[in-house]
Amino acid sequence: MTISVGDRMPEGNFGLMSDNGPGGISSDELFGGKKVVLFSVPGAFTPTCSMSHLPGYVEHASALKAKGVDTIACMAVNDVFVMDAWGKDKNAGDAVMMLADGNADYTKALGLELDASGFGMGTRGQRFAIVVNDGVVEQLHIEAPGEFKVSAAEAVLESL
Repeated sequence: MTISVGDRMPEGNFGLMSDNGPGGISSDELFGGKKVVLFSVPGAFTPTCSMSHLPGYVEHASALKAKGVDTIACMAVNDVFVMDAWGKDKNAGDAVMMLADGNADYTKALGLELDASGFGMGTRGQRFAIVVNDGVVEQLHIEAPGEFKVSAAEAVLESL
């Protein structure tokens, strides 16, 4: 079942690169007591994700935070090393937290997985953005297949 507005975010863990190497963060640590924009891309280093989706959030991070967002997080079904390298490549810095959902466990818990096996990519996450307030879904922006509109940083910024 797909997550809906008003639902509590599922419990789970994400891979996250730290100064000491691969680490992690729990959903409670990520969402508890904070307003978070979590956006998902089908894959790091893929065309739309690299040219528009992640760069949009990096560019608009200050404006999103000015609207009360505490954390902006990018999630993909990739490993922590790939997410770290992609974040560095796109200058995400401290603006966007790069979260790895390597086995798609969290993506599946949200009910937002995508079968990309036809492209040789296996199970991936759909393109979406969720505004989470203290662990509860406040806004849910799921893209139609092949689209990039409602989950863009500019669209989320306008919705806040």
